[in-house]
Amino acid sequence: MNSMDGRDLVRSVKVVGSARAAQGLRTVRSAWRRRRTDAVALPPRGAERARVPGQVHGVEPGPGGGLIRFARSELQITVDVNGAVFWGWDGAGPEPSYALAGHCPEPDPRAVLEPDKDGGWRVVAERVTVVVSRHGAIEVCTPGGVTLRREMPPRWWEPVGGGMARWMQRSEVAADARFFGLGGRASGPRLRDGTYRLWNTDPGRAFAPGDDPLYITMPVQLVVADAATHLVFHDTTWDGTVTLQEGEEGAGSGHDRAGRCEVRVDGGPLRCWVMVGTPARVLRAWALLTGAPALPPAWALGHQHARWGFGSVQEVRRIVVGYRERELPLDAVHLDIDHYDAHQVFTVDREHFPNLPALAEELRRDGIRLVSIIDPAVKEQPGNAVYDSGTAVDAFVRDASENVVRGVVWPGQSVFPDFTHARVRKWWGGLYEERLAQGFAGFWHDMNEPTSFNAFGESTLPRSARHSLEGVGGDHREAHNVYALCMAGAAYEGLRELSPQVRPFLFSRSGWAGMQRYGGAWSGDVATGWPGLRASLSLVMGLGLCGVPYSGPDVGGFDGSPSPELFLRWFQLAAYLPLFRTHACLRAGRREPWEFGAEVLEHARVALVERRRLLPYFMTLAHLARRTGAPYVRPVWWGAPEDRTLRDCEDVFLLGDSLLVAPVLDPGADRRAVLLPRGRWYDTETERGYEGPGQVLVDTPLSRIPVLARAGAVIPVRGADGGVELEVWAPARGRTGGGLVVPDAGDGWNEPEIERYVARWEGRRVMVRREGEDGAGVPPYPVRIRGLG
Repeated sequence: MNSMDGRDLVRSVKVVGSARAAQGLRTVRSAWRRRRTDAVALPPRGAERARVPGQVHGVEPGPGGGLIRFARSELQITVDVNGAVFWGWDGAGPEPSYALAGHCPEPDPRAVLEPDKDGGWRVVAERVTVVVSRHGAIEVCTPGGVTLRREMPPRWWEPVGGGMARWMQRSEVAADARFFGLGGRASGPRLRDGTYRLWNTDPGRAFAPGDDPLYITMPVQLVVADAATHLVFHDTTWDGTVTLQEGEEGAGSGHDRAGRCEVRVDGGPLRCWVMVGTPARVLRAWALLTGAPALPPAWALGHQHARWGFGSVQEVRRIVVGYRERELPLDAVHLDIDHYDAHQVFTVDREHFPNLPALAEELRRDGIRLVSIIDPAVKEQPGNAVYDSGTAVDAFVRDASENVVRGVVWPGQSVFPDFTHARVRKWWGGLYEERLAQGFAGFWHDMNEPTSFNAFGESTLPRSARHSLEGVGGDHREAHNVYALCMAGAAYEGLRELSPQVRPFLFSRSGWAGMQRYGGAWSGDVATGWPGLRASLSLVMGLGLCGVPYSGPDVGGFDGSPSPELFLRWFQLAAYLPLFRTHACLRAGRREPWEFGAEVLEHARVALVERRRLLPYFMTLAHLARRTGAPYVRPVWWGAPEDRTLRDCEDVFLLGDSLLVAPVLDPGADRRAVLLPRGRWYDTETERGYEGPGQVLVDTPLSRIPVLARAGAVIPVRGADGGVELEVWAPARGRTGGGLVVPDAGDGWNEPEIERYVARWEGRRVMVRREGEDGAGVPPYPVRIRGLG
C-alpha cells in the first residue's frame, strides 16, 4: 500500500469510528424515544380470549374446493391448476400477498369438495388429497392415501377489548421426515430440534452456526420423507416462531413418534400454501406461485471482488492490476460505503473517486463491471438531494403522531423510505439513474432488514412505526419482514424502466418469500473461522430450497484474518457456488489471493480458471432455475429423497444434475469421505470411477476439493478459444446419459431455447447426438469424451 492509500484508509477508519462514537448518547436517546413511542402507540394486549374452530356446521362447494363453516370460524380451501393447495381461516384469502407473483393462480376445476367419514370433508386432486375433520384438523395426503402432514385445529388468542389476534398452529409429520428451509439459517441445511424466529435480524456482529435469527427468515418449510416431499408456506409477515422436533421410528414393536412443528405468530392472517411431490416438482410449483428467479447477467456468474476500504480510485486500479498481472480472472469490483460522500446513499466522494464513469468504462473494456452498495437509510439533511426529493413526495416512514421516524445508521441521523407504498417505490427506483450514470452495472442492497443502530433492544425501527402496506395501513410489526423485499422490487422495476435493454443485477442481505423475482442474496456478515465456512454452505443450500437459487458468502469471512488454509478452502468452495465473491469488513485482513502466499495463489488461480471454464454450465443452470425453480446448488438427496442416508448428508452438494462437490470444511484434512448417490461417478481430476450408492474416501490435497461427474453427463464448458465445448463423461455400459445447454444470449431479455443432448455407446465409441424435432443431430460444438480409462 502506498502512502496516499494509507492516508485514505486511515481517514475512512476515522470517519467510521467517529460515526460509531457519535452513536453513544444519540442511540440511548433513540432507544428511549422508541420505547416511549411503542408504549403510547401500541395498546397493551390486556386480557385475551382463546378460541378454536368448533365443529362443522355446513359447507359451500366452489371451484377447486370450497368453504367449510365451523361453529366459531370458517375455512376456505382451494387447489389451484398447478397443484398447490391453499387454505385460509377466518376469511383469509390468498390475496393480497407480498409473496405471490401477480394474481393467485386459477382453481383446478377437477378438484371438488366431497363428504368424508366421521362428518369431515375432503378435496381430491391429481397430486394431493386434503382431508378436513369435523373439528378443523387438516391432513395432507398423497394420492395413495399416505398422510404427509396433519394440522391440528388452530387456536387464536383475541384481545377482549378488540384488536389483532395471535395464533398457533401445531402439526405432525412422518417419523422419518426431515425439515429444511425457513430462509437463511446458519445451523442447516437440515433443521434440528429447536425454535426458529421469523424476524429478519441484523445480529450486529459476524455470525456462526447456532446464531439465529439472521437476515432472511421465511415461513417456508420443505419437509422430506419417504412417501413424498412437501413445502408449507404460512403466508404471514408478522413476527413469530417455528418450533421443530424431528420424529423417531419405533424399534421392533415400538411405536413411531411423529415429527412435530409448532408455528406461533403475533398477528396477521392464518393462511397456508402446500405443495406435494418430488423436490423438483415442489420447487417448480413454488416458482410458479411466487415468481420465476431473476436471470443474472453472464458476468455476474464469474468472480467478484469487494472490499470495505478501497478508499480511492487508485486503490481500485491497484487491485485490478494485481489480478491482471497474476492472470487471475475477475468479472466485477464492488464498491462499499467508503466510496460515498460521507456515507450518503446515491452520492460519490469526488475527492477520492473523481471520475467514476471513466473508471467504469476503463474496467468494462477489460471485461470488469462496477457494482455499488445501496443502503435504504437516507441522511436527514436539508440540501441532500435524496432527502429533499424524498421529503417532497412524503416518502419516509412516520410514527403514529405523523412525525418522521429517525434512526442512526452510517451517515448519522437518518430517515427511512416506506417501500410498502407504490409511490415511494417509484421514487426510489428512479434514483438508480444516478448510479447508472456513474457507470455501475449491478447493485448490492445492505442494511435493509432495516437496521438502525440502537444501544438497547432490537436494531430496527420502532414496532409502532406506520407503513402504507399498499394503502391498507399498518405498523412495523407487519411491514418489517417485507421491507427488504419491497426495496428490491423498487430497484428492479426502476432499473427495468431506466435501462430496458439490460437485465438488472442486484442481490440483497435481507428479503422474504418471493425475493428471487428481483435477484439473489448474499449470506451477510459470516464469522471468519471454520464454523463460518460450514455456515456459508448451509445458508446457500437453505435459501435454494426456499426458492432463492442465486446466493453466496463472503469468501474468507467478514470480520477477521483467515489462515491461508481456511481462505483457500473457502475460495475453492465458493468457486462452485452461484455468487462467487470475496469481501471483508474494514478492520479485517485483505482478501486478495496473493496476500496468502505463493502456494495459495497458485491453487486459487486453478479454482478461478475452473470457474471460468464452467461458466457455460452455470449459465445453463441459471436459465433452468428461471424456468423450473430448481436451485443451482442442490442437496445430495435431490434426485433420491427417499434415500435416508442421503437426507442426513450436509457436507456434499450437487451442482445441477451433473456435478457433485465435496468441499473441505475442516482444518488439516488431506482425505475425506464422500457420500455418493446411486450410479457411476468420476473424479474429474483423476477420471477414476466410483459406484454409488455408497461412501468413498477421496484425497483432498490443498490444490483442490473433490468434484465428481455423473456418468453420462453432457456438460457445456468454455473451450480454449472462448467458445462452448461439450465435456461428456462416458455412460456406464448399457446405459445412456445426457445433458442440457442453454446458449448465452448476452445480458438482454432474450431467452434461447434449451438444447438437449444424449450420450450413448455405439459399438466401442461414445456418441453424442442432439435431440430435436427432426431427430438426433450432430452437436454444433466440439465434443470431448472423458472417463474412458
